[in-house]
Amino acid sequence: MSDDRQATFGTDGTLETDRPPEATGEDDFGEEKEPDQTDGGFSRYVVSSLLQKAVRRSDEEVAAWAAWELARSGFGWNLWERLNLYVVEDLRAGQAVATQVARYEELATERWEPDEWRGRLCAVHAALACARAQSSREAANADEYFGAVAEHRAEARERDAEPSHDFPVGDLEPEGRFDAVFDGHTGEGSRRDRGTAFFKTHGARVGPEGESDLSARWQRLAMVLSSTEFDEGDIERALEPTDADDPWTDPDS
Repeated sequence: MSDDRQATFGTDGTLETDRPPEATGEDDFGEEKEPDQTDGGFSRYVVSSLLQKAVRRSDEEVAAWAAWELARSGFGWNLWERLNLYVVEDLRAGQAVATQVARYEELATERWEPDEWRGRLCAVHAALACARAQSSREAANADEYFGAVAEHRAEARERDAEPSHDFPVGDLEPEGRFDAVFDGHTGEGSRRDRGTAFFKTHGARVGPEGESDLSARWQRLAMVLSSTEFDEGDIERALEPTDADDPWTDPDS
């Protein structure tokens, strides 16, 4: 499967995007640092990998140290690259830490210097926030699974056979389970003359919590005042929350 990220591999096989020149100077022991060596004498590839796996495992102390070590050693770019990768690869969707990491990075790299005191505090804060967030590889697992299904479907077609695994939407045809999507916003829906009435009573339904009382009141009044005629059944149908177990089942089906 293709990956459009430009990347290189470290000495330990770690995948990384293109990077700036190495940090230089002396380590904690007064010796000249080797390329990709941290101030503590560690491989920054290993510390970078440790950082991501520590936040993934919710190990706050190790995550904080790894972030601090990278930041103080002049590898702040590597630190922020890893933490930003974490929030899309290893974080349960909807966690506020994604925006927090972006703010800490902005402070550390645009207002202050990444390896000075305030920059290091931002690094530790961001690592702790990530370690305390709810980790999940759901996005990575979804990407891998959907990609595997795509390849499997293509191979099955090549053999003129039915795939044993398919996308969750099947063929995605009108009159099927996902008929509601074929409203006037699609070519097929337009050909079927599915305008405002269909959209309001099918495509615009929400759930399973349904509209708030205020939103439902606004929607009801908007439909009453609409140039499109809606009867009470249409209005109730539009306001009916979708089913939690089957969000594509219509109320009158």
